Amino acid sequence: MNAVLVGAGSRGRQTYGDWALRHPRRLRFVAVVEPDASRRDRFGDLHGIPPGRRFGRLPDDAGDADAWVIAGPDRTHAEAALTAIGSGAAVLLEKPMAATARDCVEVVGAAADHDVLLRVSLVLRWTPFFQTVRDIVGSGDLGEVLDVAHRENVVAWHMAHSFVRGNWANAETSTPMAVQKTCHDFDIVSWVTGRSYDRLSSFGSLTHFRPDQAPPGATSRCTDGCTVEDCPFDARRLYLDERLRGWPVDVITEDLGREARLAALREGPYGRCVYAAGSDVVDHQSTVAEMQGGTTVTLSMHGHAPREERTMRYEGTRATLRGVFGRDQRIEVIDHVRGRTVDVPVPPARGGHGGGDEGLIASFVDAVVSGAGSTESTGDDVLEGHLAAFAAEAARRSGTVVEMEAFRMGVDGTSQQVPGS
Repeated sequence: MNAVLVGAGSRGRQTYGDWALRHPRRLRFVAVVEPDASRRDRFGDLHGIPPGRRFGRLPDDAGDADAWVIAGPDRTHAEAALTAIGSGAAVLLEKPMAATARDCVEVVGAAADHDVLLRVSLVLRWTPFFQTVRDIVGSGDLGEVLDVAHRENVVAWHMAHSFVRGNWANAETSTPMAVQKTCHDFDIVSWVTGRSYDRLSSFGSLTHFRPDQAPPGATSRCTDGCTVEDCPFDARRLYLDERLRGWPVDVITEDLGREARLAALREGPYGRCVYAAGSDVVDHQSTVAEMQGGTTVTLSMHGHAPREERTMRYEGTRATLRGVFGRDQRIEVIDHVRGRTVDVPVPPARGGHGGGDEGLIASFVDAVVSGAGSTESTGDDVLEGHLAAFAAEAARRSGTVVEMEAFRMGVDGTSQQVPGS
């Protein structure tokens, strides 16, 4: 399969690009679109892309490609997706689909109108872990699922790297946390239960990463003589350890030598004190929702965890499922009649995001090559979680309960009142 890559940053190069290099007979990148010349040429050289097929902006014609893989910044997703769809190519689109709810609807509608495969990179669906959870819920062994408690626990250093100092620190230039990060979780709860959201409210704020929370001795940059010895977010500790060679260190500089790392911290965004970095996205947020059929959901995200993992409970009328998705993943089901706990084996996974990256890309390539397509993680299928994420941000900002039917109508253009869209 021949493909165009849009966005040769960390995700585009390391996830999609590396997969193609490992599977050259299945996926070959024949063009790259990337505004940064060094990234563009680095990717082009790795994949043998001719200079004439290396573009600094979206081209009018990217050649006869079977598919486009879109992994640029959030606010470029919609334009790139619509361009690709217009060319008739299949599209693998990074989440979020777009920076507004209306644009998400437009992208999905365009794919339907042009009858092209649109798959969205909601990788949790492709993990053996969540596929097992869905199978258990779908089997009826829990009885009717009445309540779901789902927590996205973002490890503190990841929060600081991506959402305080990094590319997603500002909602206006990227997208709000509920959309950028937690759209995974809104989607996975809907996918596992097979139910849509009826109404929701949401609460959260940026509480910690603010100037008034800076400890005594903090400086504007970690390299400016900061004397705070026990700071969890000290950039020197996070990025200067020369044993660390991949993500996230290779985001701050392509030259991983110590002097280059130090220069990046002294001059670039990743050396800023987290309390002076100017982030405006929430560092904790909880959404309470009622789903179709009356199932209640509490979905929480926070960026102060000791390790990166998602934890969950699905409370059924006959049994309870408890799960941990992360380094030490596990699933257990507790029977209400006997009180017996059964550990459920999870198939092994390899690759990033608990095997989700591998499953997503392989399935997309297979669908394009076979021409059969798939309803899994396609536009209509994933629109529900995206709209719920936008609605949660609207509810948080307005302090109201958002009725999803009215929200969907507004996004579709049948109503003029679309909070947060």
